[in-house]
Amino acid sequence: MSQPTIAFIGSGNMAAALIGGLITDGTPAERILATDPDPVRRETLATNAGIHTLEDNTEAVARAEVVVLAVKPQVLGEVARELAESIQQYRPLVISIAAGIRSDTLQRWLGGDVPLVRSMPNTPAMLQAGATALFATPEVNETQREQAESVMRAVGLVLWVDDESLMDAVTALSGSGPAYFFLLMEAMERAGERLGLPADTARLLTLQTALGAARMAIESSEDPAELRHRVTSPGGTTEQAIRRFEEEDLEGAVLRALTAARDRSIELSRLLDEE
Repeated sequence: MSQPTIAFIGSGNMAAALIGGLITDGTPAERILATDPDPVRRETLATNAGIHTLEDNTEAVARAEVVVLAVKPQVLGEVARELAESIQQYRPLVISIAAGIRSDTLQRWLGGDVPLVRSMPNTPAMLQAGATALFATPEVNETQREQAESVMRAVGLVLWVDDESLMDAVTALSGSGPAYFFLLMEAMERAGERLGLPADTARLLTLQTALGAARMAIESSEDPAELRHRVTSPGGTTEQAIRRFEEEDLEGAVLRALTAARDRSIELSRLLDEE
């Protein structure tokens, strides 16, 4: 499969991360375009990444086989409507990384029948350690699915969902998920301090423990429950902590929190659609 020209509409942090990941993966810089209304941002991106930047979104669409909509959800409607004529004329694959904007809403803004992939990346993508879910509309062919996966895989793990309604669950789990782990790390740091550890010691031990646990979970063939059992000796210190977590209904709290996030994702999608 020949490498397509990829145009990024918007050059914020996520777009910059994707561009950097693509170049690291071997995509030639001359195959990447990016637009932004801010001339300073365009110049910075052109200098740092070696790509061509433009002010005109429609010109970028005319030159690309893949168009990544990387603007904020609040302005995506305006941008998409402005691009609709060019999208209909040139028929690129469109990838949206805007949270909460459903495919039928995007199709309406873009004029309909567009090969469209909706994605939900998370913030670790900026370190090429992201987790992204993708949903494709029926207009997307197999080659375009591969193109979309290649673009998003440049910043981490990529998984497909067949039911778009599951994207709200994805948002709750992995989209918002980094914040949950940060919250747990905050709590562990504070607990360590209250147990007498110096602040910097509590912080470093927490961060390294989180990193080590994540690596063990990723690199092991066992699921997290089995890994937990292996480090929980009967009558030991870990068992006492786990028992208290269970008494406090940690699993139930997590389910309630993710359900609240999922429901808010659904609500926000409806609000954005109404706008």
